[in-house]
Amino acid sequence: MTTLNEAKYKYGFWAFIPLLVFLLLFLGSGVIYTLKGTDSAFDQVPILAALLVGMIVAFAMNPKAKMDDKIQAFSNGISESGVILMVLIFMSAGAFSSVSKAMGGVDSVVNLGIHFIPSQFLVPGIFIIGCFISISTGTSVGTVVTMAPIAQGIAEATGISPAMAMGAVLGGAMFGDNLSIISDTTIAATKGVGAEMKDKFRMNFKIAIPAAIAAIIVFTVVSAGATDSVQAGAFSVIKVIPYLAVLIAAVAGMNVLTVLICGVLMSSAIGLAYGSLTFASMMQGIGNGMIGMASVAFLSLFIRGVIGITEMNGGIEWLVEKLSLHIKSRRGAEYSIALLVSLLAFTLLDNTVAILTAAPIAKTVGDQYGIAPKRMASLLDIFSCVTLCLAPHTGMIILLSTTASVSPLSILHVAFYQMFLGIAAIITVQFELMKTPEEKAAIKAAKEQKRIEKEA
Repeated sequence: MTTLNEAKYKYGFWAFIPLLVFLLLFLGSGVIYTLKGTDSAFDQVPILAALLVGMIVAFAMNPKAKMDDKIQAFSNGISESGVILMVLIFMSAGAFSSVSKAMGGVDSVVNLGIHFIPSQFLVPGIFIIGCFISISTGTSVGTVVTMAPIAQGIAEATGISPAMAMGAVLGGAMFGDNLSIISDTTIAATKGVGAEMKDKFRMNFKIAIPAAIAAIIVFTVVSAGATDSVQAGAFSVIKVIPYLAVLIAAVAGMNVLTVLICGVLMSSAIGLAYGSLTFASMMQGIGNGMIGMASVAFLSLFIRGVIGITEMNGGIEWLVEKLSLHIKSRRGAEYSIALLVSLLAFTLLDNTVAILTAAPIAKTVGDQYGIAPKRMASLLDIFSCVTLCLAPHTGMIILLSTTASVSPLSILHVAFYQMFLGIAAIITVQFELMKTPEEKAAIKAAKEQKRIEKEA
């Protein structure tokens, strides 16, 4: 009897048919409904339903393989320890974000920022507040939903360009989506390639901070005319503490699951103590947050399962081989990882799905060229986030353009943070920056080995 590892097939490109069916069904229907003028065009065919069709195709193809082997390959993909941990973190992150919002934490964060920002710095202030909210909550969509109405109100009150205000919201939202330890993209990137959360955070931080500083400078210069004051709402410093505690504990290297559970307990305790939560509303907030992340969790499991069958059919091996044909160096490997996840993010309109799909391939290529896991995770996260925010057909862009009554393109051309982040990341690839001590030692050892072999 052959084992699963021996039951390898050489379907090459055709092994990706299930993923392509999923992609074409989800994306194709979205394009068609967009052309028809349907609201929420890309929600008409739910992504999980499209993925289910792809799963059925995965099990139906390759008649040479036994169904038991296909199920085993699917199950092996799902049951990886990193995937299970990722699901647990997703659910905990949803609980923390939801209960913290229910107890008034998000409103306090927003109003606290507005209270202390001078009116002439409102646009960069919107960006900074968005950065703080997104890195604290880990959700770009939640930040956009929270900040867009506020930014539009500020624009109306001060004469700031509505598109400029929305560009600042978009940049701030993506800052945390790329950095926060409770962001699904960060979780997917780190767990997908086996990187430590704190290591990836520190690497991304070195790239994101220069981009954020450049964006703040540009936002300040181009919005210098706003001088009218804006009245801030009420805030409670105590309700901001859970966000600060989560951020500090994560940066300090505390286990992310432990951090999130402590965050849930802290927000719940503050909400109960201040009367903003009852026991019932607290439990409902936790439950709703977990349910809200359920689709991402199921998506993570099923994507990994389909990739397991794709791998059994020889797809991953074929793709890596094709990528390797054009990779002659570490730089080429990093560009290949960046290109792959960018294409997937633009096509799928979901950076988390793009990362989940690209991570196994990125890890194989990265391991071959001695790229550290934290560097792989950084590339996956940064390029997926940048690409998603520069695509005019994404849900966030459409939401912002609708709120401000401006075109998506008018927002994209002032998406300064995303532009600078992409440029900064490309610079690190082109000039082979951000090497870790371990990578430098490995490169030195490889060169020495080649020298020895050549002399021999």
